[in-house]
Amino acid sequence: MKVLYYVKRFGHNVMPDFYHKKYYDKLRAYEKICDTDQLNRRLDYYFKVDQQFSIPTNAIAKKDFVRKGRTEYFLDLSQFLVYFKDSFSFAYKFGDDTEIKPNPTLIKARSLAQGNANSILFKLNKYRHFRWVEDNVQYANKKDISVWRGGAYKNLRRNFVEKLWDHSSCDIGQTNKPKEDVPWQKGFLSIEQQLQNKFIFCPEGNDVATNLKWVMSSNSLCFMLKPTCETWFMEGTLEAGKHYVEIAEDYANLEEVIKYYSTNTEAAEKIIREANQYTMQFRNELFEDLLCLKILERYAEQSKQYNYLK
Repeated sequence: MKVLYYVKRFGHNVMPDFYHKKYYDKLRAYEKICDTDQLNRRLDYYFKVDQQFSIPTNAIAKKDFVRKGRTEYFLDLSQFLVYFKDSFSFAYKFGDDTEIKPNPTLIKARSLAQGNANSILFKLNKYRHFRWVEDNVQYANKKDISVWRGGAYKNLRRNFVEKLWDHSSCDIGQTNKPKEDVPWQKGFLSIEQQLQNKFIFCPEGNDVATNLKWVMSSNSLCFMLKPTCETWFMEGTLEAGKHYVEIAEDYANLEEVIKYYSTNTEAAEKIIREANQYTMQFRNELFEDLLCLKILERYAEQSKQYNYLK
């Protein structure tokens, strides 16, 4: 699947201008009929800089933008740069870097701390992060277990697995590579296997929890601590008790919430319905692509770059 993704994205970048013009016209036609309130609300959320600024000194012109590792990031941004002139300049930062930037910068993830306006969210590394599931197992038919598998390299996840790996109501373990000789190093579990359980943990890693999107599109209940950072998925707008079940930082309430939602199926399914509905706003490809285009357009306009489209 990843090979197909690369072929499609690299192929997109070398298509002739008339091909891109055709899709550009399609996006503009869709803009006239889409939900403009939602479009502007999300645009304002991602792009918080509300006044003009000078082109940052670390900005790069489109003509000089080349792949230097981080292939998925490069392809996701290049997909929309095809509509812009070679002189269009922008600052960007690829990777799991949530540090607040001194100048307006396109970035995958940002801290939820105050003063984060210069971190402009763009839909990057979307193949890895934006995955959905079709879950055919009803919540009531799942096991009363909280499950998680993944890499635990940073302190938050290490503390998480070390504390809960042998919890009687949990099946939690790390899948670190290379394998570590610790009891919480466990075998791989597929998404399908994890979906057999009522509760799936979504712990933050380098930034956000990668599994959060597919968990919230499933019939399982999302368990997580209060988010500290966000991406295009707007984790900062998620509400505890509405979209997910918030677990205390010391996990002291875990046993209580497992017992409650194991028996209170109606309460759990209400949260699951809200979570499913939340994910729907990210599943319209035209809407998503239009938003990406408008992020770059606003960057050009706010940085006083005019006549920027090809």
